[in-house]
Amino acid sequence: MKPRAKRLVIFDCDGVLVDSEVIALEVLVWALQEKGIALDIDGASARFLGRSLGSMAKVVQDEFGVAIDDDFLNRMRDELYSRFRRELRPVRGIEDALQDLAKQGIDWCVASSSQRERIELSLSVTGLLAHFSPHIFSATMVENGKPAPDLFLHAASSMGIEPKNCMVVEDSPAGISAAKAAGMKVLAFTGGSHTTSPAYGDALDALHPDHRFDAMGELLQFVQK
Repeated sequence: MKPRAKRLVIFDCDGVLVDSEVIALEVLVWALQEKGIALDIDGASARFLGRSLGSMAKVVQDEFGVAIDDDFLNRMRDELYSRFRRELRPVRGIEDALQDLAKQGIDWCVASSSQRERIELSLSVTGLLAHFSPHIFSATMVENGKPAPDLFLHAASSMGIEPKNCMVVEDSPAGISAAKAAGMKVLAFTGGSHTTSPAYGDALDALHPDHRFDAMGELLQFVQK
């Protein structure tokens, strides 16, 4: 029997490995209010969830006519990192899910729209960094962030795995679109604290991920399908 090709699970970070999206959206709403832009959490989520800072800045410029400058980014980052250090927690069941993958000889990495500094902080304060370092990929490493496929293709190439043998675990429409554009299977994870809105679930379902699940303990069964 021909041996099965090596497989790779590519995790998004925010909302998949760490339960950070509500914190990040609250900080973003606060920072935008400082710029005179009134958005609620749902409005910010619909526009910015899963996107890079570059993509966010373009949306703010195009939709609201407001430029995102370094002062805005620095203040937002400082507030976000402070809250992460106090409040951030890992997604329930993620360490057990990684152990399940390891037992099956399945590789994994993280590919996030966030800057590497933020990814490493998130993984460090939640005790997950050792499980992923050095296989950490940021949108700053590629020309185009999600929903373009560049980041996932870069991660797969760096890990030496063909796209067809990769499965992406994502929580955002932008990330699901990026995975599909990369020719990878995609699991929509809806176990984070930001996933309660019916509109959010509808937006994910409209993109037709291969599977949708809300408990990390279920991950292996989908990876093996």
